Amino acid sequence: MNILHFKYAVAVDETKSISKAAEALYMGQPNLSRAIKELESSLGITIFKRTPRGITTTPEGEEFLRYARKITSMVDEVERIYVDGKSRRQRFAVCVPRASYIACSFAAFTRDIGRSESMEISYKETNAMETIDNVLRGECGIGIVRYQTVFDRYFNELFDDKRLVSQELAEFRLVIIVSKNSPIANKELITPDDLSGLTEITHSDPYVPAMSQLKINKAEFSESVDRRIFVFDRGIQFELLESNYDTFMWVSPVPEVFLKRHGLVQKTCILNEKTYKDLFIWRKGYKLTQLDHSFIDAVNHGKSAFIDSEHHGDFLLPFVNDSD
Repeated sequence: MNILHFKYAVAVDETKSISKAAEALYMGQPNLSRAIKELESSLGITIFKRTPRGITTTPEGEEFLRYARKITSMVDEVERIYVDGKSRRQRFAVCVPRASYIACSFAAFTRDIGRSESMEISYKETNAMETIDNVLRGECGIGIVRYQTVFDRYFNELFDDKRLVSQELAEFRLVIIVSKNSPIANKELITPDDLSGLTEITHSDPYVPAMSQLKINKAEFSESVDRRIFVFDRGIQFELLESNYDTFMWVSPVPEVFLKRHGLVQKTCILNEKTYKDLFIWRKGYKLTQLDHSFIDAVNHGKSAFIDSEHHGDFLLPFVNDSD
């Protein structure tokens, strides 16, 4: 089976014409027709149906072409990287929870990559289950998952079942962030009664599919609160907290740079018993790249600065303007 024939079939499907496809491919029409017939013969299907009005694609042909487009796209990408390119491009993709300390660590990681390096980097914030799926599909080499420690057994069994390696990054209790103008901003310690009447901002995608939504809500949400705003985008949460003084949010410890930038303060709730874990994951057998190792080192550094240290916030401070 010739990969070039896949490209020929895709071109014919796009133009709906042998002659137009041949012109686009800079080849003779008889040669293209012969190649398509050879492809159909080798597959044992009819891809295109010739009619007086032109060429149509058969149902079997549509199914084949879905695969052909993916294959030719990957071949084109390989050629672009390794044949046409002057140097090999570094690629890095990661899925992470919506966490400010990880975002700061990622910024430091990108800053330390040499300016002369050709690179493509993808950073996606999402829930634990989507991160696991993306790692399993190979869309990213590594990921970071977050879950409440009461779900340890579930996730450990899931990692074993999916053949995933896990490496613990951090274990912590959530803190509360509010505007510096919030009615509870000056309280030393926050009680559940203090949260009553306020609006909780929370991320809206659950991450434990084996549990009912009711159980997830009970495990995750503040019992004393009956007002909530659900968000997917981490950026909007800071805008809401900054502009609506009656909102609050449970988060992992936040770097001082974010608190200062958005006029927020960080508080501890005295009855908070929930602990969370952040873990690196990757597929068994996957060989970590140099960029993977650099990212892991950067996040571990950030975790030490923002979670382990009582006076976190010095990491990345050169990026803060004096006017913030």
